[in-house]
Amino acid sequence: MTIFTLSDTTASKISSTLTMLRHQLGAPAIGMVLTLVVVVDEAGQYDATRAATEAAREHPSRILVLINRDPDEPNRLDAEVRVGESAPGEVVLLRLYGELTAHADSVIMPLLLTDTPVVAWWPGRCPTVPVKDPIGRLADRRITDARAAPDPIAAIRGRAATYAPGDTDLAWTRITVWRSLLAACFDEPVGRVERGVVEGAAGNPSAPLLAAWLSERLDVPVEVADSPGPGLTGVTLDLVGGERLTLTRTDGRMATLTLPGQPGRRVALARRSTTDLLDEELRRLDPDDIYAAAIRNLARTS
Repeated sequence: MTIFTLSDTTASKISSTLTMLRHQLGAPAIGMVLTLVVVVDEAGQYDATRAATEAAREHPSRILVLINRDPDEPNRLDAEVRVGESAPGEVVLLRLYGELTAHADSVIMPLLLTDTPVVAWWPGRCPTVPVKDPIGRLADRRITDARAAPDPIAAIRGRAATYAPGDTDLAWTRITVWRSLLAACFDEPVGRVERGVVEGAAGNPSAPLLAAWLSERLDVPVEVADSPGPGLTGVTLDLVGGERLTLTRTDGRMATLTLPGQPGRRVALARRSTTDLLDEELRRLDPDDIYAAAIRNLARTS
């Protein structure tokens, strides 16, 4: 891995440095499938950069990490460029000072790969309306994380009011495996569902989102109940006739799935890392209509 530091620089010099480093390594900037723009503060940049870099092993990308610093300092752009033969793309950390903090879109525009999608990711706090944010307007996909909000439940409920095609949230990505396991239960007749309950740690935004998805799909009321956690811990669906379908996880790793008339069976249902979640979201660049339907259902039933 080659790391090149540029102080008080410009986007043009950064672009030239990327080209120079790639040519020195004999690996021109081809084969990269997207530009991933990570908007994060200094405290969160290490974890976010690591997750983005690991996810880029499956999706070779140009990763632009935007870190806004002190807006009262003189205008300055500092950059750290990371390129290597074994690296899955290119990583550029951009630290913005002064008035540049309000014009990050102008800084990154010359650095976006041409003719490839742009994905924006806010690992921490995100704009109220991502699609209207200067960075969000440049992106084909916009990834937020309600769990990082001061009030995660209010944040995920508010996503419907600001939704635009291309939006998604990692609170939704965290329930992918739950949704897959529950959907598979209905591949065989199990009876009609009358009501349901989703249990999860207090304040976990994935719990009401999973309940909204179940309610929208099954057309039945699904409540949310608090549990000790960690994360989501269970789903109970009451069936006509008094039987139940349950999916219970208490250790964050393995779950027990019980279908009517069958003994419970253990299934893998581990809590997923940020890298895994981001990796999943980078696999699809089209609008997620099922997510849109779920958050709209959540907004209606809140």
